[in-house]
Amino acid sequence: MTDSIPLTAPPVLSTPETHIFEDPTPVPVVQNTPRLTNEELWEIYEIARTAGELRHGGYKRVALQFPDGMLRDAPRVFEALEEELKRLPGRAVEVKQTDDLATSFNHLSTTSFSEQGNGTVKGEEGTAERVRLYILADTSYGSCCVDEIAAEHVDADVVVHYGRSCLSPTARLPVIYVFTTRPLEIPEVIQAFEATFPSKEEKVVLVADITYNTHLPTLHTSLLAAGYTNLLTPPIIHDPSSQIPNRAVEASIDLKEYSLFHISDPPQALLLTLSSRVKEMFIYPTTHTTSNPSALKPNTTSTLRRRYALLTQLSTCAIFGILINTLSVTNYLPTITALRALISASGKKSYTFVVGKVNAAKIANFSEIGGWVVVGCWESSLIESAEFYRPIITPFELGLALKGDAERVWDGRWRGDFGGVEEVVSAAKEADVEGKGENGEAEMARDENEDSEEESAPPEFDLRTGRYVSHSRPMRTTLASPGSQTSSTEASKVLTRRAKGDLVTVNGTVSPGAEYLRNQRTWQGLGSDFAETEASQDIEEGRSGVARGYTVGEGGERT
Repeated sequence: MTDSIPLTAPPVLSTPETHIFEDPTPVPVVQNTPRLTNEELWEIYEIARTAGELRHGGYKRVALQFPDGMLRDAPRVFEALEEELKRLPGRAVEVKQTDDLATSFNHLSTTSFSEQGNGTVKGEEGTAERVRLYILADTSYGSCCVDEIAAEHVDADVVVHYGRSCLSPTARLPVIYVFTTRPLEIPEVIQAFEATFPSKEEKVVLVADITYNTHLPTLHTSLLAAGYTNLLTPPIIHDPSSQIPNRAVEASIDLKEYSLFHISDPPQALLLTLSSRVKEMFIYPTTHTTSNPSALKPNTTSTLRRRYALLTQLSTCAIFGILINTLSVTNYLPTITALRALISASGKKSYTFVVGKVNAAKIANFSEIGGWVVVGCWESSLIESAEFYRPIITPFELGLALKGDAERVWDGRWRGDFGGVEEVVSAAKEADVEGKGENGEAEMARDENEDSEEESAPPEFDLRTGRYVSHSRPMRTTLASPGSQTSSTEASKVLTRRAKGDLVTVNGTVSPGAEYLRNQRTWQGLGSDFAETEASQDIEEGRSGVARGYTVGEGGERT
């Protein structure tokens, strides 16, 4: 069982000199599709509906968030929205952020570079203040997530999100989702469906990517007319933790009895999530090139094995990095707190990082981190690439990695949302409370003799290499002797050595990161190259002058 795809060459961990000012983030491939006509633009980007919701909501500052592949249409969408907003009358409607936010598609935010000037618009019902539109040229994280941080930079009241979305509930701003529906040949889909499910009584769940979801009612009606009797077409909701992420499925329905027919290639996170929840999965590719399209059956076994190998590898990791990949998804802050508590309870150390869009060069700067856990939307938390120096896992996988070898049992179920972390933390708290209640005296004795407990603990081995690991739980060791801890302000600003062992403490807390900086990093910052230089060095006068000609020393030669 392998832990990752083998490297054929060393990963690129730095920017070449010839590309020193270029962004190392891979640029998504933009298809050379023909230019949309005005009618197609109004229909695909739903100009009329969007303008109507903006007027009805009384929004004055609007952020338009486009994925990279749609930025070329952004100026035309901007102009079309402006014209439609001028035509619509102004309405004195208060913005309600209690009922509408949870029941409609009005949740979004983002950032901008285009701005519409001030002014007023006269309508049939009166004079309305002109709506100021902002186009977000870039997103802080993935394009599937609403960029609330960028939208707040322009003080936006609402975000209009275009293209496919992960539909993760947002925390701050209302959002209007425009899925930009793509064309779909319904007869070809029906042909592939009938070839996949010859029996008319087969139980099938019809699901499509967000950009094709509007075609499902027509497809559902056509299949019922063809004789199929057990079809389930769940509507869209904002709940990644549901049985089918972001789809409303009744709790009484057993998905194990249903096969799933998905239109368009789903994200890898959705495939792994559904692999253990449904009977079978079939994918209808919308980019097929043959005249006889058919549904394909995906194979997630190898991916699940690779994910299990990664979390097994990190079972002996001493230092985890919590990588924040979103600032908009609801409950991301409580999830980070739960992850810190979970890692700390396992005797390991965690550090939190915010790096924006993740790439291998950024992550490689922190070589002391043994493994990363990503806190993002349910799609972006799954990062698979051989370029990364250290493994990257999801919060759900971290809960499995921190379990003991005897307790770690994985039945193949996988989830990308935050719910798995909450379950693991609550279970750990319950076990801890029961243990303290039943064995209170034993706990007190163990606290008094913690050093001997560490020495008598069973050894830990790397299950991949079979090697003994002696430093997998650095935070379980005694912090510092009572005599080494002081209350002076000067002592709290410096690194201090433990009285026992060889770990560095910062403010009385063991710091494996500081220990790594002291003993294993060859470069520790500006000036560290001269740390051991003798103080008695002759002082020489350096260069002076301007760039076109420097002078070395007083009355010296020009260079």
